[in-house]
Parts: sequence; C-alpha cells; structure tokens
Amino acid sequence: MEEHKARWYGGCAPGNRPAATPVGARLLWRDPALWVCGDWQSEYVRTVQLGSARIAVLGPCSATMHDIARALATPDLATVAGTWAGSHTVVRLSEPGRVEVLADAGAASPLYTVSTPDGPVWGSSSLALSPLAGGRVDTGWLAAYLRDKHSPATGRSAWAGVVPVPAGRLLTLNAKDGPSLSAWWKPTRRTPREASAALRRTLGEGVRVRVEGVSATTDLAGMDSSTVAVLAAQCGPITGVTVHPAGITSGGDMQYAQALNIPGLTRSPFPLTARHLPFTATHVPLPATDEPAPSTAVWSMFSDQLVTMAAAGSVCHLTGDGGDNLFLSAPAHLATLARSGNWLRMLGDARDWARLRRQSPRPLVAAALRGNAARVGRSDFGRPGWLTASLPRVDTTRGPDADMALVAELRTVARSAYSELQLADSLGLALHNPYFDGAVLDAVVSAPIEQRYSARRYKPMLADTFADLLPHAHRTRAAKGLMVGDFHLGLRVNRRRVLGLADGRLAALGLVNPVPLRATVHAAALGAETIWPPLLSALAAEAWLEAVERASGTEWTYTAPTPAGAL
Repeated sequence: MEEHKARWYGGCAPGNRPAATPVGARLLWRDPALWVCGDWQSEYVRTVQLGSARIAVLGPCSATMHDIARALATPDLATVAGTWAGSHTVVRLSEPGRVEVLADAGAASPLYTVSTPDGPVWGSSSLALSPLAGGRVDTGWLAAYLRDKHSPATGRSAWAGVVPVPAGRLLTLNAKDGPSLSAWWKPTRRTPREASAALRRTLGEGVRVRVEGVSATTDLAGMDSSTVAVLAAQCGPITGVTVHPAGITSGGDMQYAQALNIPGLTRSPFPLTARHLPFTATHVPLPATDEPAPSTAVWSMFSDQLVTMAAAGSVCHLTGDGGDNLFLSAPAHLATLARSGNWLRMLGDARDWARLRRQSPRPLVAAALRGNAARVGRSDFGRPGWLTASLPRVDTTRGPDADMALVAELRTVARSAYSELQLADSLGLALHNPYFDGAVLDAVVSAPIEQRYSARRYKPMLADTFADLLPHAHRTRAAKGLMVGDFHLGLRVNRRRVLGLADGRLAALGLVNPVPLRATVHAAALGAETIWPPLLSALAAEAWLEAVERASGTEWTYTAPTPAGAL
C-alpha cells in the first residue's frame, strides 16, 4: 500500500537567525519561514502579498481572495478573519519583525509551539514538532488522558516540551520579544432566528469549501451526517456511506439512509463482518498521530472504510462527528437556570431529563445548585484501579456558565479528533469534521438555551434549522444506536491480542498496573458490565505508543536567513 504523509503546516518567529524547517517541506515564505508538508489542495494553501506585507490562509476556508486581501490590510486581523467558515489557520506578516497566527475558535485545527535555541517554532502537529524538543512522550499528559481523556493536562500536549496554543487565541511572534497570546474570540448573543441563520450559513459554507469540485463521500446515518450529506449534495454529486451489520439491510441507520432521497446523492452501504469487530488485527498498521486517536479500537473497520472510499475515487470524506457534542450535550443549562433564579424551569427540565434517563432528578438538581455546569449530568468514573501514575493539574471548567462548559468540551473533543484526520491522511484521503468548525461553534453557542436544550426533542436546534431539507423521519428521530455489544464480542474474540496490550509500554513507563488492567479485560470479554471510557483509553494509548515507536519521525534542517532587503 502506498504510504502517504500527514498534512500539516508551521513556521518560525521572525529574526535574523537560521530557521528550523522540516525536511521535504514546501516553503511558502523564507523570512519568517512558513511551510506546508504533505499533499495539499491548492485551494487550501492561499497567500496574498502587498509590498512587504503577507498573509496565508491554510486549510478549508470560505474566504475569497478579496476577503483575504482585506484581512491583510485591517488593523485587527480577527475582526475579518474570525468570521470565515471552515477549519483553517490564518498567518499574517503585516509589519517587519512581527507575525500573527490566528488559532481557530473550535480547536479543529490545533496549533502548538516549541522553544528552540534559535527561537520559537509553531505548527499544526505536535508529533512533527516533537523532535525539536527531544521526541519524548509527556507521561504526565498521558496519565491525565488515562484518568479522563476529556480533562487534559493543563498547558501540555502528548509530547514533552510541545505546548498547545489555546483555541480562540492570537499567537504573536516578534523578532525581539518572546511569543505572546491574546484572546480574540468570545461567545456572542443572537436571537433564535439569527442563530439558526448563522448555523445554516457557517455549516453550509464549511461543507461547500470542502466538497466543491472534488470527488467526495460523506457518512450517511443519523441527523448530523444526513444534514452534512444534504448540504454536500447541493454542491455536486456525493456518495453517502452507511455502515451496517452484514445481512441486515433495514432498520437502524439503514432506515434513515433509505429515507433520504435527494438529487445528487448516491447511497453506498458498507457491511460489517467479523473482521471489522473492535480490537481486530488488520494488515494496515496503525499510523503515528499527535495523540491516541478515538477510533483506535475500531481501526480494522475504520481503515477498511477509508481504503474502500479512496479506491472508489473519493479524495474527501465528511463525517457527522461533533454533532452530538453540539446538539445533544448534557443538561449543563440547569446550572445557568439555577444561577438566574429560574427555579420552575430548572426543576421542570431536571425532571424531564431524569425521566428520559430513568433516574432520580435529585443528582441533576444538586449539581445545578452547586453551580458547576461542566459536571451536571455527567458521570465521574473515578480513578481506574489499574492507574498507578500521579496526576498533573488538569483543565477544568468551573462555574454555572453552560456555554463555556460546552465550548471547553467541544474543543477537547475536536483536538482529539484531529488525530483521525492524520489517520486518513496516511491512506490518501482527506477527512473533514465540519461540526467542529469554529464558526459553527460560534453560531450554536450564540443561541438562547431554550433553543438548544430539550429533554423532549432530539437535537431541536439542528432539526429546526434544517427542517426544510431533512425528511420527517430524521427530524423526529429520538435516539441513536449503541455498539456496546460489539465491543464485548470484539474483546472476547481478540482477547489474547488485547491482553498483550494490557501489559506493555504503559506498564514499562510505570503508568499502569497490568494485573488489574488484565482482569478488567477478562471481565469485559465475558460480558460483565464495563466502564468503557478508561479501558478504551488505556488500550488506545498502548497501541499509540507502539505506533509512534515504529514511526520514523520528522527530520529537521536549518534554513539560512534571507539577506536584508530581500523577501
């Protein structure tokens, strides 16, 4: 199988000194150095130059060349570039010795920095930057990931010395001073009609800039992916791929896929067999990524799907990932209602959510009264019995603000999902998650809470915004399927292989005790009730460590500074 390199980009701080650059990169600028690595569509690498001022937009973006030129000239970069749909990074050199790097609001295009003797280097891949900092895994970050992957270690990445740039920040690099960060994004407020219009525009444009003029596929299952498929079909022919158990061609996601009949859409079923069970070995090695990928346990299925789509001619695949996080989040708004004294609404909503989950409303009410929106309706699994490492300080969102709880959650999930894009890159297919776009997040968070949260309706904001495009069956869907049985069966069939993962590199690093971890695997294989999130994190981390150990890594060289007076 042909090997493809992951796409990423980066640059250096300005200054009259040698610049660290990756071997094989395509230099867009020399001073300060700006590069892209891997195979990029020309539409995703756009630059404008006016005299000595330069600007680059890297990634899928709705901006026209006129918009980009306007952003180059404006005093405040974010006022223009911050409104563009898509998932991208904007880099501007507006005056000598000063570079601005605009990190997107949703963390779908994560950025990192690393300090070197010749100044800071930034990039969109922590894995690629890691050799500049010694190429060592940050065991503190990994310990926090094993405890709860949704509560990452504060200010750290999976690689020691590689520091994440917070989403929604402007990174400024100067020739003399060190790098600085300033916030450019904060939630806005819109009326229900304005918020729906913003969601329709940003999601529609985010899909358009990805599929227009290329052979593309989409997931086709629930409301999230069906909405993306409908929007994509408005831009040209599209193939919708529906995953289903072999031999079962009706019900479940197949029922909703068959209900979607629109011009330009071709439906393509993808049957799952025993070789697609979770934890099954495959002939496609797991590629190295910035951090453990969420789909690691189902890599046999995911890789086969990507290979099949690429072989059929697709160069771009869109998913519905992120839709649940935006439109089916926990009832964090109960804390906001409690803070504002809206007791009747808070108690009524808590009762409705509790009835939906077949539980007492008391824990929801108690969490809302404590005023911690991020914990309302969320289970704390506690520290796994097999986790032996000490834990670093982690990012936690406190207070009753439901919006900030949603933003923090989505950013964590979006950053993790970037590793999925790297997996697809390795197989020659560009994977996109439009629901993680910063402009989409901005639109959703701007809506009043009553437009977004409901225990009586499934994803009301999404259903209402695209009511004229979605069939009745999709708008009235009340739930989605689960794959817990598949994971139990996959563990039972592949128990020997998984037990090997339970006593490997994590144990050698002193992060886990393999004895209770193996006991957990045994119990899950036998069908015992299992707390899956920490177990899946441990197995994904072990597979990831093996993948990065096997990978060759990014080679770096140094580029001489540009002579004075030259570009």
